[in-house]
Amino acid sequence: MSGEGAALGGAVRAHFGAAPPEVLGVAVSGGSDSLALLHILDDWREEGGPALRVATVDHGLRPEARDEAAQVARACAGLGIGHDSLRWDGQGARGNLPDAARRARYRLLAGWARRQGIADVAIGHTADDVAETFLMRLARGAGVDGLAAMRARWCAEGVTFHRPMLMLGRDDLRDMLRTRGVAWADDPTNDDPAYDRTRARAALATLGPLGLDAGTLAAAAGRLREARVALGVCARRAAEEIAREEGGDLLWRRDGFDALPDETARRLLLAGIAWMTGQDYPPRGAAGVAFLEAARAGRRMNLQGCVLSAGRDHLRLAREYRAVAGLRAPAGAVWDGRWRAKGGPGRATVAALGPVGLRACPDWRAGGLPHGSALASPGLWRGDTLVAAPLAGWPNGWRLDLLRGFGDYLDRVSG
Repeated sequence: MSGEGAALGGAVRAHFGAAPPEVLGVAVSGGSDSLALLHILDDWREEGGPALRVATVDHGLRPEARDEAAQVARACAGLGIGHDSLRWDGQGARGNLPDAARRARYRLLAGWARRQGIADVAIGHTADDVAETFLMRLARGAGVDGLAAMRARWCAEGVTFHRPMLMLGRDDLRDMLRTRGVAWADDPTNDDPAYDRTRARAALATLGPLGLDAGTLAAAAGRLREARVALGVCARRAAEEIAREEGGDLLWRRDGFDALPDETARRLLLAGIAWMTGQDYPPRGAAGVAFLEAARAGRRMNLQGCVLSAGRDHLRLAREYRAVAGLRAPAGAVWDGRWRAKGGPGRATVAALGPVGLRACPDWRAGGLPHGSALASPGLWRGDTLVAAPLAGWPNGWRLDLLRGFGDYLDRVSG
């Protein structure tokens, strides 16, 4: 291995530490970054490192994508590494198409890894990606969380994803590929100024003479990630002291909440929304600011399908009835992403109680939930007849399990 290749390889190996996985999945698109990762890992494999299996995701968004996947397959065959192509059918592509494609990519990779019995998958993001993302989020007015560097590793759907090249520059990786005579595919969207990332890449080239190159910005983002971790630790301690779960709602003691710095209080609130809805991204910008202001003032406010209200002693975050009014699931299946009904006789359908359900309960106040929370709580129905309402004091042989418990909320706070 050349000196440059050895330095790059050393950085990648350091990410995995002294106990690397025996088998490592590698996501390879055919671009320079992921191909460089493949070759670095293949060098390691030949020296006793992890066995490799490669997957390429074809999002079906460009006509060239299928040919690029075939080129990766040929490259893997030349290295003696197994390869699979994964194709996205466009499911869930409403709204932000790049974000939908990103989500689909990780979902497909996780499913592929599980089928292969692979617990770890490496992704080829670099310092350039960190710097470009930093600039894009800076332009949106992001705070510490948004500007913090990408995670070097995280778990999703039973698989650990790794980004072992976050401190390596794209130019160095391409130089390595050129030295080895390895060609890569260039995504034409990388040159399309309609995309934020393309404009950020152009801005990086302009900022370089000022010393604000990819490495500098990536290092700054890394320090912000350390700050984010520290803030998360403080926020979790605060949540452990002043927060609790009640019937799927979150409650925070008002005296404790009022004493928190804004940054900590905001984390508790936004983590609550993410926990309750299952959404990956909390509210951004002005919406998050307004939500904190409402909490400080004790005002009622709806946001992302949740409703914040204030009592004398507690702030309460509950599910908004309108957000769940149309949801239906058979008993035993997951309702609203977080509830599962069990134990009752016969078949039933889970749906929100709503006004009709509350009127059908013997005494919905027996459950201890306020009216709005009880309205959005799940009940068991047969046709138009309510047969049980466990959270409204009428279990009638049924129970409701909350699949995301209070510990999951704490994890999101410290996230």
